[in-house]
This record gives sequence, C-alpha cells and structure tokens, in this order.
Amino acid sequence: MPTPAHAIDADIERLLTIVNDVSQPRIVSMTPTEARTWSKSTFAPPDRPIEVASVTNRLIPGPETPLQVRVYHPAPDERRPLLVFFHGGGWVLGDLDGADPTARRLAVELDAVVASVDYRLAPEHPYPAGPEDAIAATRWLAEHAAELGGDPERVGVGGDSAGGHLAAVAAIAMRDQAGPSLNCQYLIYPVTDSDFTRESMVDNARGRLLETEAMAWFWDHFCPDHARRAEWLASPIHIEDLDGLPPAVVALAAHDPLYSEGLAYARRLQDAGVPTIVKVATDLIHGYFSLEVVGARCLEEIQTMNRLARPLLHASTIPARA
Repeated sequence: MPTPAHAIDADIERLLTIVNDVSQPRIVSMTPTEARTWSKSTFAPPDRPIEVASVTNRLIPGPETPLQVRVYHPAPDERRPLLVFFHGGGWVLGDLDGADPTARRLAVELDAVVASVDYRLAPEHPYPAGPEDAIAATRWLAEHAAELGGDPERVGVGGDSAGGHLAAVAAIAMRDQAGPSLNCQYLIYPVTDSDFTRESMVDNARGRLLETEAMAWFWDHFCPDHARRAEWLASPIHIEDLDGLPPAVVALAAHDPLYSEGLAYARRLQDAGVPTIVKVATDLIHGYFSLEVVGARCLEEIQTMNRLARPLLHASTIPARA
C-alpha cells in the first residue's frame, strides 16, 4: 500500500522547518500537563473566529460525570441536521476551546448543528473512559436532537484524529447497542489501530508534526494495558463486522503516520458494503484541519471535505440494522 509520492505543500514545509528545529520541545519529553500547556500556546485559535448565529454551552449526562457540550447552530429558528463532534489530541490533549474554530467552520459549511463534546481525557481517565463518553454523548444527543434545534432523522458523528476514533466507535456502538440510527460518519485522519509497523508509521515516523514516537506516547497514556489495545473500543479496525454502519467520509493525508490505518479502515468499510468516500490529501500532513492559517492549501482541502460530507449529513437516516 504505497503512500502517494507528492511533495508536501510549500507552506506546510515552512511550518515543519520551524517545528523541527532542534531547539523546539518534543511532546515525548513532556508530562501530559506540560503538553497541554505547550499545545495551547503553540496552536492558538485565529483572532477572528467564523461567525455562527448561536453558540451555547450545556451539560449532558455522562457515564460517570456530566459532560460539557458546546452547541453551534447556524440558523437557530430553523431545524438542521446534527453532527456530534469529537476533537483530536491523542485522547490526552484538546478541549472545547481548541476545537472551536473547526466546530464553527463545520456548522457553517455543513449547514448543521454541531455538538462539540468535551470527553474525559487520559491519563487521568484512561481507556475506556473516552470511548464510553463518546457513546453516551452520541446516544443522548441523538435522542435529544430536537431540543438542540437538530433533526432527529439526520444525525451524524464526526471527529479528527483521536476524535475520529471516538466517532467510529460511537457509530459501531449505535449499531450494536440499539442506539439511534445515524446517517453518516465523518472520519478525519482517524486513529483506528495501535499497530506501529504499518507502512506510513515507518515512512512518516519523523518530521511530519505528528510523529510515530508521539503516537506511542499518546497510546501509553490512553491505554497503557497493551493487551486491551486490540479491543474494538480501542482499535475499531478489529471489529469483526462493519456491515450496516452509516455511510462514511474519510479524510486522509499522505504524509501522516496514521495514513495506512485510516485507509485500511476505509477499505474495510467499503468491503462491508458501507458507502464510503475516501479522499487523500497527497501533499498534506496530519492535523491540516487545524492549519488553515498556515496556507491556502489546507483551507482548500478542508472546504472540499466539508462539501463531500454535507450531502451525507443532510440525507435521510439509513434504515436500522435488522
């Protein structure tokens, strides 16, 4: 499964030159608390956020404690499809503020209510806390979509990186645990496996913003018990059957350690008969959904992916699995 051989976008290359400077700290040398501080200071949100008509915070029930959710509605007086969204950050980093620019863009470009979920983070709350939160949040939000101004018949899940993992897991759980029907899953360079021998893990191991060694650091905090990493809640690619899952849009980047596992999961969805759109950004890296300020190419790809996802989210709900 060769990685497409296209040069990295020039604007991204300039960013990587700065990030890869030997004087820059590496996340593997940090504690989770230090990494969170570094991440927030390094990847600051844009000065001018995208305007969304309504942005509100609320608490919803969670498996252990209530979960905070930030709800973005582009047209509060009208009903729109609902996307339950999970931010990335390797299950260790990230929060509602960090996900705010992405959630705002999704609400506007998908013309949908976006419910961004603040799930519990590792290592304070290790596996399976994050997946359990994602499942509970998806179920509650789908069942209460009308309260949020959403359409209960048009509900999807989405997320980037570790959030893509949580979205994939939530989609499987809704199918298998008699949950509400979903009409799409929007997986943005998702984590689907814990196999560090996959081709892109080797080819893109260093110098691509997300590094293979950093993924090992994230996994060690998220699921320190290696024996449990093969469970589908941790690695959804190991679920036996993907039949009956909602249609998917899978966004991948060729210069990403997660490229191979994301592509393998997309192919498994296709082999199971799940309508799946796969698009590979051959010149971009992991995290490009948060790098629109770096250059025009990232923004172009983000908008392309959102155009692909919008029709799925606005379509009628797929039939419940027999």
